[in-house]
Amino acid sequence: MPGSNARALEKGRTLPADGLILDLEDAVAPDAKDNARRQVLAAVKEGGYDKREIVVRVNGLDTPWGYQDLVMAATSGADAVLLPKVESAIDVRRAEAILEVAGAPASLAIWCMMETPRGILHAEEIADSSRRLGAFVMGTSDLAKDLHCAHTAMRLPVMASLSLCILAARAGAGDHRWRTPRSGR
Repeated sequence: MPGSNARALEKGRTLPADGLILDLEDAVAPDAKDNARRQVLAAVKEGGYDKREIVVRVNGLDTPWGYQDLVMAATSGADAVLLPKVESAIDVRRAEAILEVAGAPASLAIWCMMETPRGILHAEEIADSSRRLGAFVMGTSDLAKDLHCAHTAMRLPVMASLSLCILAARAGAGDHRWRTPRSGR
């Protein structure tokens, strides 16, 4: 759901979904980022999303908005923060440190967008980077663009990337380091 679209945030309360990603990154124009952050915070604080898992997709720390997005998300009441274009364990640890200094509860999970060749090559290191880690989200459109390949129905050009991330995620979850989804709000 685009964080800059108040109607979409409201509609999310009625959608038959297990979880919602409230987006501050790709779905929001640069001049609407600050307002989107305020709207997402207000929507999450207001509640009404029932048992849906609420995830806030922040801007990267290399942007003018990423740091403030993480600070806001830390105490927003969201279930998870989704980091874009994660390429290393350092990316996760930097975000985790900001969340912790900002007062994030232990229950706030970190989800990682796996959408670059470098990120895929570091999937195991990323999977082992934090006790807060809860999920990999596969960004196959951005990945296909970076690989200069076609985005096909069978996903053949990205199959190796998907498999590597599944292996890394299962290894991390098998060691009981990964967070489990909340059973309800």
